[in-house]
Amino acid sequence: MPQYFEYDENQKEDIREFDYFFGKERLRFRSDAGLFSAGHVDEGTDLLLRHIPPFSGSLLDLGCGWGAAGVTLGKAYGLGSITMSDINPKALALAQHNCAQNGVTAQLVLSDGFAALDGSYDVIALNPPIHAGKDVMFALYSGAAKRLNAGGALYVVILKKHGAQSTLKKLTEIFGSCEVLYQKKGCFVLRCVNQTAAP
Repeated sequence: MPQYFEYDENQKEDIREFDYFFGKERLRFRSDAGLFSAGHVDEGTDLLLRHIPPFSGSLLDLGCGWGAAGVTLGKAYGLGSITMSDINPKALALAQHNCAQNGVTAQLVLSDGFAALDGSYDVIALNPPIHAGKDVMFALYSGAAKRLNAGGALYVVILKKHGAQSTLKKLTEIFGSCEVLYQKKGCFVLRCVNQTAAP
């Protein structure tokens, strides 16, 4: 059975529309079968979003799926520079729909990790593809460190049972330090800041 990050043109369609409330915003989303968190914003992503403080810089929603993070943060904070990327074209098509439906403008990029991305960002939001394996996850962490602007931050949500401790160790190794913003019921929200001085 294909994973949510794999494109399967034979996947039976099951379009679902639903609302998501974030602060004063009421967002309307569309999802489909075969994608991660179809029909709702999963608890991890919800926690991730609620621990990213308001900001005005550029955002990368890495592995965006149908667009929960990029659309929500873009709408709530009026962001003018949003990039949303995913390896799954069906996910990106839905992300594009959800951007339009919620009045959010974003650049959508079909990309395997950072392969097709060439920008740098102030914030990168990531709910990592656990089932893709540790090597893929760690490559995303390393790639994020290279694509953050000075003072920019990577935000990651991960469950203890999915390797939170190894992720924390790896991120600390890459960034020099990693802050635990939230830790409860086996769920961690982490923030790593690019400490490199601006040129």
